[in-house]
Amino acid sequence: MEKIIRNFLEIKSPNELSEIVKPINNANIQMVIPKDFQLNKFLYKQIGKKYHWTDRLYWSDQQWIKYVSQKDLYTYILKVNDDIAGFFELIYHKEKLESEIVYLGLLESFFGKKLGGYLLSEAIKISWTFNSNRLWVHTCSLDHENALKNYLARGMKIYNSEIIN
Repeated sequence: MEKIIRNFLEIKSPNELSEIVKPINNANIQMVIPKDFQLNKFLYKQIGKKYHWTDRLYWSDQQWIKYVSQKDLYTYILKVNDDIAGFFELIYHKEKLESEIVYLGLLESFFGKKLGGYLLSEAIKISWTFNSNRLWVHTCSLDHENALKNYLARGMKIYNSEIIN
């Protein structure tokens, strides 16, 4: 069985961000208001199917509603023109003054347009608006081949790695 490497990354200051500016004029980031569990569910399944995102595949609608309704969970979508191109979920952990990128990804039809770096740059910038002292994320060797490179290129640093089966 292939070993899966999971890396935990963090960024602790807005000054550490190596930002990618908007690569396409008609691209923009929007917070999902009102919260919409069906949108989170759709994007999770569409983006995650290629990368073995499985932890939520069997969630009932009630589980999705409970998850998406969390007060400190924020979902943002990337739109190009009027088409949804990607998303990220941020959780603000108020007690620790830190934010977490739970999921971040692009729909496959938007690959190759430098949108991943832009999406991550915006997620990092938005996390600082929550009074965070730290933003963290984990990625694994099953994720997109450029995921780890993107996190590192934006200024995030690996603070822990583990092998999972």
